Amino acid sequence: MSKTFVLDTNVLLHNADSIESFSDNVVVLPMAVIEELDKFKGHNDELGRNARQVIRRLDSLRVAGNLRDGVPLNNNGILKIMATPDISGLDTGLEVKVADNLILSLAYVLSKKGENVIFVSKDINARIKADALGLQAVDFEKQKVNLDELYVGYSEIEVEGTIVDAFFKNETLDTPGIGRFPNEFVLMKDKTNEKHNALARVVKPEKVKHLSNLYDRVWNIQSRNKEQRLAIELLMDPEVLIVTLVGQAGTGKTLLALAAALQATLTNHQYDRILVSRPIIPMGKDIGYLPGAKEEKLSHWMQPIFDNLTYLMRNGIHEDNSGKKKKLSTQEKIHRLLSENTIGLEALTYIRGRSIPRQYVIVDEAQNLTPHEVKTIISRSGEGTKMVLTGDPYQIDNPYLDASSNGLIYAAERLKEQTIHGHITLRKSERSNLAAIAAEFL
Repeated sequence: MSKTFVLDTNVLLHNADSIESFSDNVVVLPMAVIEELDKFKGHNDELGRNARQVIRRLDSLRVAGNLRDGVPLNNNGILKIMATPDISGLDTGLEVKVADNLILSLAYVLSKKGENVIFVSKDINARIKADALGLQAVDFEKQKVNLDELYVGYSEIEVEGTIVDAFFKNETLDTPGIGRFPNEFVLMKDKTNEKHNALARVVKPEKVKHLSNLYDRVWNIQSRNKEQRLAIELLMDPEVLIVTLVGQAGTGKTLLALAAALQATLTNHQYDRILVSRPIIPMGKDIGYLPGAKEEKLSHWMQPIFDNLTYLMRNGIHEDNSGKKKKLSTQEKIHRLLSENTIGLEALTYIRGRSIPRQYVIVDEAQNLTPHEVKTIISRSGEGTKMVLTGDPYQIDNPYLDASSNGLIYAAERLKEQTIHGHITLRKSERSNLAAIAAEFL
């Protein structure tokens, strides 16, 4: 028996290709969904673009038949657009004027006719109401990752002591059965003496090398735990073009990324500029409503970046254009970096269509981005650009994302087999004892 998937509007806004994701089954779009898409189509953000893409796709399907009766899709499925029933005549208890309830009412009527109905929504409350009506309700699962099985970038393995000895004697070592993904880190422990061990980085599956001794410190920052040291290795390696850092509050994700960016740009001159951004929630909200120049508009939601820059720039001497060295205050150094455009603060709202060459790009709070938004951002990278995505999957402000469906987690899992990608999950909070306790117990 084929299934009938009734899609909520938020599914289409989350993924414009979602109508093609239910092979060999019937996809039903209630008329209320089309009305809601019409409200979003004028928005100059990701939701608006997805709404327009869906509308164009529906228009192209009209040539294949009547949308009311159903038109065939490329995946052997059928798409229908159906009128929502008069909700006042149904014994459901749903409020008449709520758009979500109009969508649910159609799913309810179809189920009463004997169809095998599955209601698909990114909205938790809508799924709860569907369940209360006796409907099967599910989240849109495409692009979701099992967080419990997420690639963490680091593993431990027991080996013969001779392998550890051989590793110390060679720059690289072929190690059958050790290392699954490029740039994964492996702690090889002697089976008979776990203190006899070696930390290696995977060059390619079953071949490992030593960590670089150039990256023990970065911008006068010393790593405080093993995961931070591994993160610095990836952040400083110019061959690793995309880095994903996942960790709870206080683990040092943003601080390490900024320190590496400063070192690579100002000291090593590998990049022309540092570009830092954080998503506005909802992404695409026009910052033009705020007064002042762009920097003033961005200053409030970029404050965590300024906090980290203040910590990193608190020491040191600055050389001015005449070659004379003088001591500047922390705020003067930060202001100079911004005024000279060495560090740029940008809104992700307007990144579509850009090309970003030779820049060290940091996207903070990337857990609030959808997989499609992350793809859009990464695809802006030009020649010589390094991209770093940081975030905590348990601190999500986007109402239609969760720990398993956000773009940061999706990118970390999907890119793990690529030689230009590296990932580390940071586990220990180093901000303060109080922050560590709060992250663990509250």
